[in-house]
Amino acid sequence: MNTILVLTTGGTIDKQYFDALSQYQITDSIITRLLDVARVRHPYRVEEVLRKDSIDITDEDRAQIVAHVRQAQCSKIVITHGTDTMTLTARALAGIPDKTIVLTGALAPARFSESDAAFNVGMAFAAAQTAAPGVYIAINGSIFRGNEVVKDREQGCFVPVPTSPASG
Repeated sequence: MNTILVLTTGGTIDKQYFDALSQYQITDSIITRLLDVARVRHPYRVEEVLRKDSIDITDEDRAQIVAHVRQAQCSKIVITHGTDTMTLTARALAGIPDKTIVLTGALAPARFSESDAAFNVGMAFAAAQTAAPGVYIAINGSIFRGNEVVKDREQGCFVPVPTSPASG
């Protein structure tokens, strides 16, 4: 079985709320804990690349993520990422051949009981094992090609990129 490399970059999935006077803060990644609770037996390795809210991820940070993925020996990669700029990072990763790269995140911190994090990570983990090489986003119960999805803030979910009607 091919080891899946899980790269963490921060985002809501790893946020923690300390008390009523605090703001959310990105803390140590909870991904290993989520995979342990799910009793994942497929081999994986978790590496932290960044610890940032995705709004704060710069082009230099994206270049660091891309370099990390290019240099990785694993061909199956899951990246946890904040949802606000996940699609930008997916586009930056598009030129990497022969690897299945799946980005995922959460709209509520994984530490919350009603978070979508565990489900999204599970979907991403499965997609990394079964999808053809390419870049994908696994979120909201769907797997999207990385360049064919946008975050719809009003609906609070990811949706396919609107297509223009065929001209006739």
